[in-house]
Amino acid sequence: MNRKPQHYFHRWDIETDRNWRLWYRLTPSQLFVGSFALLVLLGTIVLRWTPGLYRHPEGLSWADCLFTATSAVCVTGLSVVDTSSAFTRAGQAVLLGLIQLGGLGMLTFTSLIILALGRRLSLREESLTLDVALAAPQVSPRRLTLDIVRFTLLFELLGASCLWLSWGPELGWWEAIWPSVFHSVSAFCNAGFSTFEDSLMGWQQAPVPLLIVMSMIVAGSLGFLTHEELYQWVINRFCGKRFRVSLHSRLVLGTSGLLLVGGCLLFLLFESPQTLAALAPRDRWVNALFLSVTCRTAGFNTVDYAELADSSTLLTMILMTIGGSPGSTAGGMKTTTFALIGILAWSRLRGWDSTSLWGRTIPESTIARAVGLFVIATGMVTVGIFLLSASEQHAGASGYLVGCVFEAISAFNTVGLSMGMTEHLSPWGRLVICLMMFLGRIGPLTIAAALTRPRGAVSTFRYAHEEVIVG
Repeated sequence: MNRKPQHYFHRWDIETDRNWRLWYRLTPSQLFVGSFALLVLLGTIVLRWTPGLYRHPEGLSWADCLFTATSAVCVTGLSVVDTSSAFTRAGQAVLLGLIQLGGLGMLTFTSLIILALGRRLSLREESLTLDVALAAPQVSPRRLTLDIVRFTLLFELLGASCLWLSWGPELGWWEAIWPSVFHSVSAFCNAGFSTFEDSLMGWQQAPVPLLIVMSMIVAGSLGFLTHEELYQWVINRFCGKRFRVSLHSRLVLGTSGLLLVGGCLLFLLFESPQTLAALAPRDRWVNALFLSVTCRTAGFNTVDYAELADSSTLLTMILMTIGGSPGSTAGGMKTTTFALIGILAWSRLRGWDSTSLWGRTIPESTIARAVGLFVIATGMVTVGIFLLSASEQHAGASGYLVGCVFEAISAFNTVGLSMGMTEHLSPWGRLVICLMMFLGRIGPLTIAAALTRPRGAVSTFRYAHEEVIVG
């Protein structure tokens, strides 16, 4: 009786196992979406079944646990309960773990474990950083994965230490430890959860902690690729070498700075007679800057957003829609998408056939993706506003539509700001907000992957041209 070599069966078993395992059937974008869905599910189960997480014995319902887990994993900050009064320290620690995992992404931790075990990233795992390779080919996926965790720990440790030194004299050195750690992680991940009942309104006239929180929010919203390039630029300058920062990072830094300064000046103009009227000039400037920083996906607040002037409310919605930068813990349309659409409009007004900036021409495929992202994201938000207004029409209060628009934009762009509507949402309204938060966290990246045509799939076939009148 002839027997095939043992290694033949071993190889056949491995190949059969791979064919049947779902992991090898999923695309990178499906892995990304699935990781967040799995984390939301696990977070909901942990929040529901783990004892000792709540200050009241009945805990939260399944619906409220789902809402809270979704908000934490999607680093949004919207909550149907008060974090400080509803959760114990253990419950707040669980929330912080979900925020950390959701902010960096499960796939980042998976890649880190693979590297820690001494293995190399596979083509599947490196394909998740394809955009990084295209925008900055000098940065390797392996190095970026390791530096993501290094930068995160460094910024969060530095932020927690500074907040502890700032809050220690006021809260007590021992009692200030947990709020400092919690707010440092929450701020860097752009989550907006707070251990204080009124978020940071109690620190409205304390500029030092507000500036620290703002710095953490900005650091988290710039994107890890930008951090990596700035780090390498500094190291190379110190060594006397040249390092060219990519167009992506320069666009991120320029757009972010413009939005922060412009938003600060406009908020100072609109809110000086309103919510900032009782503050000293120094505190007005600091709080105006905080308003400009936090509404771009952070979710902390030093004022009551229900009392904002209408012009400030509209400005907040615009900044929430733009959000942070690609590859960061922030949400929103992203600063680069906003900038590319503006550059495209300027180029067309000047009659230029190509879209160029700082001596570089941006590929038309990238411009098309930016426009596609804007259109689809706008459509998603519009549908969300319609569904939320339909589910909350029982409220019947004057101006409730503005609250629905604000809530939907805040949820989809993972901001976490609210005009006081979240706790009063109906069950259907909470489900809509959960869906909006989830789509906002994974939607833009998934859409970008869907709009990217894989290599070899470009078809040379096309139909005959026919003109359509527009405008």
